[in-house]
Formats: sequence, C-alpha cells, structure tokens
Amino acid sequence: MGVEAQATNERVAGRTWTVRLDPVGRGRADVRVSCSRPACAAQVLSSAAVGRTAAVEHLKAHLRVGPAPRPTAYCVCRAEECHTHIRPAGPRERPAPWRCGGAIVLAVVTDREGRWWRVMECCARCAAAHPTAKVVATAPAPDRPATGDAHRSGGTAPAPAASRAPSAAAPATTLSSIGPHFSHRAPETAVPQQAPASGSAPAFGAAQASRAAQASRSAPASRTARQARPARQRGRRGRIAQRFVPHELRPIALRDELTELGELFRAYQQRAEPDLAVLADLHARKAKAFFAWAEATGETALRLDAQRAEQAAATVRRQHLHRIGQAPDGEGPVVARLLTASAQWDHARAVLAQVADHAPLPGPDARLLVVMLTLRTAQSGVGNLVGQDLKGLPLREPEQLVGQLVESGWLSIAGTVDELIASRPECPTRITVPSLTPDDGDPGPFTFGKKLRPRLSGWAQRVVGDKKLRKAKTEAEVRLLALALSTGIDADGRLGAQGRGIELEALASWCAVDPGELPELVDRLTTADWLAEAVVTDTLLTGRLTERVLPLTCPLPR
Repeated sequence: MGVEAQATNERVAGRTWTVRLDPVGRGRADVRVSCSRPACAAQVLSSAAVGRTAAVEHLKAHLRVGPAPRPTAYCVCRAEECHTHIRPAGPRERPAPWRCGGAIVLAVVTDREGRWWRVMECCARCAAAHPTAKVVATAPAPDRPATGDAHRSGGTAPAPAASRAPSAAAPATTLSSIGPHFSHRAPETAVPQQAPASGSAPAFGAAQASRAAQASRSAPASRTARQARPARQRGRRGRIAQRFVPHELRPIALRDELTELGELFRAYQQRAEPDLAVLADLHARKAKAFFAWAEATGETALRLDAQRAEQAAATVRRQHLHRIGQAPDGEGPVVARLLTASAQWDHARAVLAQVADHAPLPGPDARLLVVMLTLRTAQSGVGNLVGQDLKGLPLREPEQLVGQLVESGWLSIAGTVDELIASRPECPTRITVPSLTPDDGDPGPFTFGKKLRPRLSGWAQRVVGDKKLRKAKTEAEVRLLALALSTGIDADGRLGAQGRGIELEALASWCAVDPGELPELVDRLTTADWLAEAVVTDTLLTGRLTERVLPLTCPLPR
C-alpha cells in the first residue's frame, strides 16, 4: 500500500518546447525557423512573413498530434522560479511570493513581435499571469481513491472500478483534431453517478438512508434551478501601464477610472500628431488614480508608478509651455536655447575673440575655417576631421585654404590635403593645432572642459549651417556676421547691450570685410529671416533677431 501511494503522489516534470524565428544573417531577408524538439530540423524561408506562417503551422502540428496535459505534471513555470512573470524586487522590496494553483494546462506564450512561441505544461495560475499566454487544453482533475467507507467501517473496502482503472472509466483529454485554438477551453465532461456497492448499504442507518433518499430526490430540482438562473455577466477587465485592473477592485469608481485611462492612453498613441497638453493631463490623472490604487491594495510598486506619473506630468507640461512660448510659472515667454547657461555663452564669445585676435590668414573664408577648426580642437589641441566637414562650409577653395594653414604652421594633419578632402566618417583624418595644445607651463587659451567642447562646436555648426542660410547660398562673411550677432544680443533678442546696437567697426573687423560691405550683409540676413527691424547708421547696427533663431543665441550679461 505504501509503495502504491508513493507512486501516485510522484510529480513528473512539465513539458516545454519553443519554436523560434531568427534572421539568417545581417542584411538578408530570409529567416530561419527552428524548433527545440530533437526530431525537428530547422528550415530557411524567403521572408519574415513566410517564416512566421510556417512557424505557426509547425506549432499547430505539434499541438494536434501531441499528448494532452497530464494532471500529475509539475508546473514547468514554477520549476523555472516563475521568473518570466514575477517582477524583480527593488532595492527596498522583497520578491513577491508566488503560489501555483489550479489545473495543469497546456499554454502557448509568445512575444509581442512574433519572434518565438513557447509551449508550457504549467498550472492555470501561472498561465493566467503571462500577459500573452493562451490556454490550448486543460488536464482533467485527478481521481482520488474512495476510502471514507473503509474508515467508517473500521476495515479496508475494495476501491470502486472507476478509481482502480481511471483510463478505462474516462478517456484521456485530447486536443482538437482541426488544430489548436489558443482561446479554447476543454469542455467539461459529465461524470455519471456510480451506484453504491452492495457491501456498503448495511453501513447506513435508517435515518441516514432516509436523508440520502430525500437529498437524491431534491438534487435534480436544485440543478435545474441553477441551470435556469441566468449567468452573471463579468465586467470588462481593464489594462493600464502593463497592468490588469482587478475586477474586484473597490471602489468601483477607481476601477472604472483606471480602465478608462488605459483606453485613453492607447487612443493617444494612435494620434497622428502629439498634443502635450492632453498627455500631461493623462499623466496627472494616472498619478492620482495610482495613488488611490496603492492606498487600496498597499502595494509599494503602485506608489512608485504614481510618483513617476507625477514627474512625467510635470515634464510634459513644461515641454508644452516651452513649445507655446510660455514660462512654466506663467510669468512670460521663455526660450529653450541650445546653450543653456551664461557660462557657456561666455565661453562661446571667448572662442570668437581668440580667433579674431590670432587669425593666421586674412579673408572671411579663412576666418570661418579657423573658427570651425578651433572649436573642433579647442580642449586638447587635437581632433578628427573628414572631407564632408570642409565641403559643408561655404568656402570657395577649401583645399588651398587647408594647404595654406598647414604651410603657416597653424595646422598639422596626418597625411596630405587630398587625403583629408577624400576622408569619410568611418576613417577620419587626425588634425592638430599646436597653439591650442596644452603643456605643463601653458594650459591653453580656454578653460572649459571636454564635455562642453562638442556642445560649442555643435552650436557653431547649427548657426553656420542654418537651413535658410544654406538655401540662400550665403557666403562665409554672411555666416560670420550671423555668429557675431548671435553672441551680441540682450535677453530680449535686441542687438547690443540693453538693445543699444553693435558698432559697425567691430562687426567689420570680425567678418574680415570693409565697413561699407556691411549693409549688403545685413540685407542678406534680413532676407534669410535672421534680422528684423535692422537699421544701419554710420557707426551702429540696431535691430533684433527673429524668434526663429533665438534658440541659437548667447545673450550678453545684464
């Protein structure tokens, strides 16, 4: 008897296998379909769509001919510590305990991109915990030996025929012959009532027999009444932020709010154009609802999600106000500048002043090239350059200019000028500016760090490569004037300190042109929507920069 009980209680390991869809190689359209079953050979198909269809058909073929889930199987998800659906604990949280339960089912789990399909023989609770799991078949409940009469009679009674041979009494559950339906549930099989054995009748007394007869007469009527009663309609199950809203969550208004928010977020993702004001309101409502959910359930993870939703609402609302030109506190307009701090603006002016004082060659083309090379090598005196960097500048003869800079000793390059012009991003040319290289006795002319240097270089590229300046095919002197004006305005965009204007002599010296040429350059910038209300006098240039270019400006200190 002890050996039979031990064999009955032994749990067998749950089965699992995976069908995968993988690319054959980089840059190729064909895919490989493989199955973890030993007898299945991989096959290569022409496209991902064809491979996905073949993978699904292969999985269905396995499910059609494979055995049904076994009632005595051990949950394979539990054997793998349920790591695929239990969230890892945070630094101040303990991992959530998980208890397997319910009937053993055969479930199919897949990823959202349709790259793999995994079949698991697991418990119903683990299958329900996987968001993408679909139940294919359910194992029948295991039969238990009827030992109650034997205990009451004080001896051992023979087991009924159904418990001695379960395979003969009820056939094993098999899968549908027409293929698996992932939402299919096995129909419940009616179990016929067994007549009591002849040896067990004397064990009942007269009163017990009377009560049993009365119960047997009333049982059909009660079953009929239950069948006639209409089934209770279960409410819809909402989903928000990868979480399912429990149907039993109370208050009902909170459950409905979470369900509605999930639908609103999914609808927002389908919008053709973003609306940051609407998104900020959704995040604010989500934060409030998640705080209430955390209070109702006591889950720390919900409270953390609510805090993140609050931060997201504040960030999105600030972005919306910046986009429409308002300050977060409602005091006035604000400009989201590429260089955000006054120290960065001072460093940008310092670079332009350094180039104006130490330009190795005359002319606006050489001045513009020296500005860009200085910003590329400002921090260490060494940088990388490719041919496109030079071809993107409005230079009339870039090869000749680079050669003159090398001959003057201001620039040193690895290789020849032709190799520099032909170099590509995957193989840049090393350049060195000796006057910017720091040593033990001279730290160099600039004090900013290596993290600020690419920001300054990117700012100058944005100004010089402005779309409207490129479309108008403006020359180097116009781009230099744009750089000078972007660093010589007040906080409101007016030219000069407190809007008093900029001296023409300083602008002409910086642009390497005669003062008489400045009115034409100002007209070119006005046409390119850089300047507005520009007035050129004998000594000053007054006006303001347009709102379009204010993000590229570096205001003067007050």
